[in-house]
Amino acid sequence: MSRNTSVAQSALDREAELDGLEAQVRETLRQARKAGATDAEATAHSAQGLSVNVRLGDVETLEHTRDRGIDVTVYIGRRQGHASSADLSPASIESCVRHALDIARFTQEDASNGLADPERLARSFPDLDLWHPAPMDAEAAIARALECESAGREDDRINNSEGASFDAGLGLAVYGNSNDFLGRSAGTRYGQSCVLLAGKGDRMQRDYSYDSRRRLGDLESPAETGREAARRTIARLGARPLKTASMPVLLAPEVAKSLIGHLVGAVSGSALYRNASFLRDQAGERLFGEWVNLLERPHLARGPHSGNFDAEGVATRERRLIESGVLTGYVLSTYSARRLGLETTGNAGGVRNLLLEPGCEGGGDPGGELFELMGDGLYVTEVMGQGVNLVTGDYSRGASGFRVENGAIAHAVEEVTIAGNLRDMFRNVVAAGSAIDTRGNIQCGQVLIGNMMMAGS
Repeated sequence: MSRNTSVAQSALDREAELDGLEAQVRETLRQARKAGATDAEATAHSAQGLSVNVRLGDVETLEHTRDRGIDVTVYIGRRQGHASSADLSPASIESCVRHALDIARFTQEDASNGLADPERLARSFPDLDLWHPAPMDAEAAIARALECESAGREDDRINNSEGASFDAGLGLAVYGNSNDFLGRSAGTRYGQSCVLLAGKGDRMQRDYSYDSRRRLGDLESPAETGREAARRTIARLGARPLKTASMPVLLAPEVAKSLIGHLVGAVSGSALYRNASFLRDQAGERLFGEWVNLLERPHLARGPHSGNFDAEGVATRERRLIESGVLTGYVLSTYSARRLGLETTGNAGGVRNLLLEPGCEGGGDPGGELFELMGDGLYVTEVMGQGVNLVTGDYSRGASGFRVENGAIAHAVEEVTIAGNLRDMFRNVVAAGSAIDTRGNIQCGQVLIGNMMMAGS
């Protein structure tokens, strides 16, 4: 690969590429209708990226990617067929449509199949500030990764590294369907990470840090990421188990995001219509304290998962999934909504930029860090294992973090398990911090749960 490869792309190039993808979608839909499809939808996409990994000062991998492809779904009545191809030549598109129709002819009818209702499709497409191409060649990417790892290894207590990485990418897509809908999207993304080790033998500790943004200039410096990885790793030295007890548990933002993710999974349409969720038929019910609000913001400028329409062309909208502690509705695509006798929420492809608003029992600003509010308890910075059952809500996961005494960190903790039931955990959330982690699709600060069982030695 040329070391001068760049992921920068001008606005003119972007529009030309989108015009080409749109032409492919239009042709695909035309061929599908001509070949006998009652309805059809297609997405053509194009992406390119640059990724580098370094370890102990040496470049381990350097990769440039460029992908194009098309996904086609056709309907014959309520029968559905799907096919995809990485080749956008006319012959390949024709073959893709033919295979999708062949599949549709041999599948069972499903009354919930079909395109989204035309009146729900997006009609306005405001700029969401997602496109920020920047010159980034291999030399510059390598330099950033090396700087990140080097800064992390400045402390003598860091004795090994699993490496640092930097990646830059851009993607474009056009979705269209036979209800005369065509929507374009384009976005860039940049990220960096570092994983370090400290200690020896069975007392060795490992931790990491990362950052991810839409705009290169919004990334923290590589040195900041490396030094934060080192700080986290060193803080874990001397970790030990605790005795089994019941205590308050404070979740770091990275862990709190997974808790919110379990809520989203439990209120998603596929889990609900399969009767595989402990929150089935709970819309309108109180799940959290009155102070809790969870806001979906699909039009957030530079948001990690912003978009004017979902994967079916349905217009996205801002809403409170949790309002004053009450579950206001579900997370539904057109298909799952029809299965449940409801209306789509514009969430085909998932939720978009969920924000847990800061707050606490009794009102007021809980502050950025909640150690003093917790007093004595366990601060969980990492969870492990797959011990979450969305059918029953049972929760049991390995954890590590820090013992907190009198509002201050006392020592590192490992080899413990935190357990409970998600319904009880939601109900017992007593505060959400104001230092919001904005790096992902779910955004929140620390979350304090009033009481959980902690199993240790």
